[in-house]
Amino acid sequence: MSILIIVGMFGPQEIILILVIVLLLFGGRKIPELMKGLGKGMKEFKKASNDDEEEDIEDKSKKKNTDKISDK
Repeated sequence: MSILIIVGMFGPQEIILILVIVLLLFGGRKIPELMKGLGKGMKEFKKASNDDEEEDIEDKSKKKNTDKISDK
């Protein structure tokens, strides 16, 4: 929700100004490399979070199985 508020505060002129400043700081050739690195980082983060969720599900199913066995 707070992201929507922040984005709503910037108009088209401010966004263009920020993009021009970024272009001047990093140059036209460096920006695609930065975005590629950002994309790889996001991909690795999603993969790690999915792996954690799968481990949690496996742990819960193992616990349920051991509980069923111990109940008998």
